[in-house]
Amino acid sequence: MPPNTIMTRIDFYILKNQLDQGLVLLTCRLVEKAYQRGHYVYIHTTDQQQSQQIDDLLWCFKESSFIPHCQLTESDEQAQVMIGHAHEPPLEFDVLVNLADQVPLFFSRFTRVAEIVDGDENRKQQARERFRFYRDRGYPLNSHDITL
Repeated sequence: MPPNTIMTRIDFYILKNQLDQGLVLLTCRLVEKAYQRGHYVYIHTTDQQQSQQIDDLLWCFKESSFIPHCQLTESDEQAQVMIGHAHEPPLEFDVLVNLADQVPLFFSRFTRVAEIVDGDENRKQQARERFRFYRDRGYPLNSHDITL
């Protein structure tokens, strides 16, 4: 690694309680916090359905919240928060929220990556594999137990 290069920090957020919308609610909370701190956030989803679910919920997950955002597929529009699943985000984004089952190929160009894990056993196993992937490559890892 060249001198003065900052390695991507990886945070795993592990939901301890089972809620129907727990994964997307925690995503919205994390995105809101990053947005309020001035970060450019890209939410990488599994598919168009999940992208739309996050898109819809970001407008209304909390009455006092306002997070301007758009989907990456929406023309040339760009916002501080973008949602997508099939394309790489613009270069100036610094926080990646990964909801996909695998590590995105472009993860290392972000300053921080948030991996969100809910109680589904299959998704927990996939998260363990992503954890090993990052660990085996020497990325700094943190885990946070979250109750909504």
